[in-house]
Amino acid sequence: MRWLITIVLALAGGFAGAAAWDFTGLGGSATREYILANPEVLPEAMERLQAQQRLARLEPVRNELERPFPGAVLGNPQGKVTLIEFSDYACGYCRQSVADVQKLIATNPDLRVVIREYPILSPQSADAARMSLAAAQQGKYAAFHEAMFRLGPPSAETIEQAAKEAGLDLAAAEATIASGALDSFLQTNMELANRLGISGTPGWVVGDRIIDGAVGSTALGEAIEEARRS
Repeated sequence: MRWLITIVLALAGGFAGAAAWDFTGLGGSATREYILANPEVLPEAMERLQAQQRLARLEPVRNELERPFPGAVLGNPQGKVTLIEFSDYACGYCRQSVADVQKLIATNPDLRVVIREYPILSPQSADAARMSLAAAQQGKYAAFHEAMFRLGPPSAETIEQAAKEAGLDLAAAEATIASGALDSFLQTNMELANRLGISGTPGWVVGDRIIDGAVGSTALGEAIEEARRS
């Protein structure tokens, strides 16, 4: 497989180059004939190569990635399997995924869901993210998280309403936000997303897998089970 991955790197532009590329040193004409007769091995090899590259990006930051902002955890805080979600309160696909996460928590009692606020869609996204972290400090993250997505998209009015529904001490939350103490955590989330190649929301990390988009509870459940077995 090593030689095939080498070829994949050389042929990253597509399959057409296989007919003209020089296979000297990689099995010569036999290698060329094999690939032309079995072109399906190229996407398989590319998939394996991409998985190796993702793992290389993931391993150096895994510990930091799985360490949540205190209180910003759903499910079992002591769970053995960790699902990380990069989320934006202005993201319709994130809102769609709330039910998926709730279903996964209900069916996986050992699941720990770490939410990493990733407010990239609007200034109001960042305001909602800061309030969610203030809610986490008050032990009311889950309640705010659910209310914010139910009431969204984020605005001054919906953020305040979600905070009230969650039972936050608004004065204390606003003081924490005004201090700027929460901004470094949001910056860390941005940096982690960039390192992992996550450019949109929702973005998921579980085990050795990085998953983009609202893929649904079935696909996430399969990834969780894979992580549990590893």
